[in-house]
Amino acid sequence: MMNGAEVLDVGRDALWLTIQLAAPVLIVGLLVGVTIGLFQALTQIQEATLIYAPKILAIFVSLMIFLPLMGTLLGAFMRQIAGRIAGM
Repeated sequence: MMNGAEVLDVGRDALWLTIQLAAPVLIVGLLVGVTIGLFQALTQIQEATLIYAPKILAIFVSLMIFLPLMGTLLGAFMRQIAGRIAGM
């Protein structure tokens, strides 16, 4: 049986893993969005749909690059959880 401290520990680890998994893709999307927004402001192009295609492409490329890291992190977390279940 798990006590309250162990449940909080697993919850904290799950939240930290979620941040680690989402951060690379979100940072790439943020940087591409800011860059295109700055470009639009400097050139006075007021096209609202200009940002979508480059942002989608950049996020897709970043997913392809960071997918092995994400898989490794998820696999390690699953082994940790499975070890806790086996230790019960």
